[in-house]
Amino acid sequence: MAEETPGQAAPRPLPPGLDLLWGRRERGRRGPRPGLSAEAIVNAAVRLADAEGLEAVSMAKVAAELGFTTMSLYRYVASKEELLQLMWNASAVGAEELVIEGPDWRTQLRAWAVIQRDMLDRHPWITQMPMAAPPVAPNSLHFVERGLATLDETGLDDADKLRIIGLLSSYTLSEARMANDAARAAAAAQAAGDGSSGPPVPFDSLLRELLDEQTYPRLYRIAWAPAAATVSERDEFLWGIDRILDGVAVLIERTRQGRSG
Repeated sequence: MAEETPGQAAPRPLPPGLDLLWGRRERGRRGPRPGLSAEAIVNAAVRLADAEGLEAVSMAKVAAELGFTTMSLYRYVASKEELLQLMWNASAVGAEELVIEGPDWRTQLRAWAVIQRDMLDRHPWITQMPMAAPPVAPNSLHFVERGLATLDETGLDDADKLRIIGLLSSYTLSEARMANDAARAAAAAQAAGDGSSGPPVPFDSLLRELLDEQTYPRLYRIAWAPAAATVSERDEFLWGIDRILDGVAVLIERTRQGRSG
């Protein structure tokens, strides 16, 4: 068996969806339907997911959206699982042309994280998708490449750069998922008319209702502290990003000192 070398890895089978995205799968032999294409199918699925959530996406509903039969779609997309892969890739379209500007690595990397969060807010259904492994669709990897580029001048090892990108992505996805879950829960309560459709009860108000000072002295103190200015979810997200970047700055300095010493 021939050894793999960088840039010359031996071809191997890819999971359904990825083989199509990376050009590893031959086109079907059945003739195309006028007005129908894989791109049109994916775009229709994204529109449905944006409007109604991931649970609204099915091959039948996408076919109805396009005015074709369900079986027509299978000429271009083999399954719903494959469609999800294609949708994920479509959500990051344009990543290969992304230019991130800023005077230093921190400004650029912060902007990169904000771009990712904005994308998740535009397509909140992404937070509902199963994520057993990091995404490896072409557009997703273009976006990772742009993130790595912000760290070019830091002196960090490549492995550490990739860990930083993964940490920021995990945090951003987690925050977006919680925000999306809260919005979905509020919408569901309003639709059900169960009387709980008002704004969510603030965390400190719940603590005041539930805690006693003897059992939870620290949380009690936080709950009954003088009211501070309301902090938006976006500001809380950015506070977390900045603290992660604080840690990256320490790692960069430690790495530089280690090499100079």
